[in-house]
Amino acid sequence: MLNLLAAAAFFLAIHLLVSGTRVRDALTGRIGQGPYLGLFSLSSIAGLAWFGFAFAAARGAPAYWDITPVTRAIQLGLMLAAMLLVVPGLATPNPTSVKQEAALDRPDLVKGMLRITRHPFLWGVAIWAAGHLLVNGDPASLVLFGTMLVLALIGTRMIDAKRRRALGAKWDGFAAQTSNIPFAAIAAGRQSFSLGEIGWWRILLGVAVWALLAWAHPYLFGVRALP
Repeated sequence: MLNLLAAAAFFLAIHLLVSGTRVRDALTGRIGQGPYLGLFSLSSIAGLAWFGFAFAAARGAPAYWDITPVTRAIQLGLMLAAMLLVVPGLATPNPTSVKQEAALDRPDLVKGMLRITRHPFLWGVAIWAAGHLLVNGDPASLVLFGTMLVLALIGTRMIDAKRRRALGAKWDGFAAQTSNIPFAAIAAGRQSFSLGEIGWWRILLGVAVWALLAWAHPYLFGVRALP
């Protein structure tokens, strides 16, 4: 468990104390954007691999709660919601994504997924993590999925701050039209919901990824997801 906690601390540190902070600004100013992204990507991949192996080694402790038929059904619904944010979000031009800041110059940028939230991927990860916490009550799972939940939620605010520092008024105009929290801009009347704008192929792809992961879960992760 100590190895898992160390992996979690490392993964949180490189994201919360470096990426999205003024430390990142200082590093990119010193070594350049490209080298920084390369080093950060390598660190993230190494940290994620460490996290995964440490999690596998730490499994087996008694759980504080276990899965039930009700929580399994809720979990499947949450995973569908997560994939409907993650997959269309990744397939939609978005200035919050890496090296997509130029999307701010598009006059028709705010549509589809961006009407719902400007951080669809991270909110999908947050829902994914919360759903796994619902059905996995062992200490190792609490560390892994709890870390990912915290990182996803804080990450949305850190990206906003990073983009505001870098892009100034351009970012402020985009942020004023959108919302961090899903559907908040729609509820406030700043946006309207348009399912067709998202793109039916993106929605169907999200459902397909959800179905594939649910079916393949025991083969990929050793745990059955479907009833």
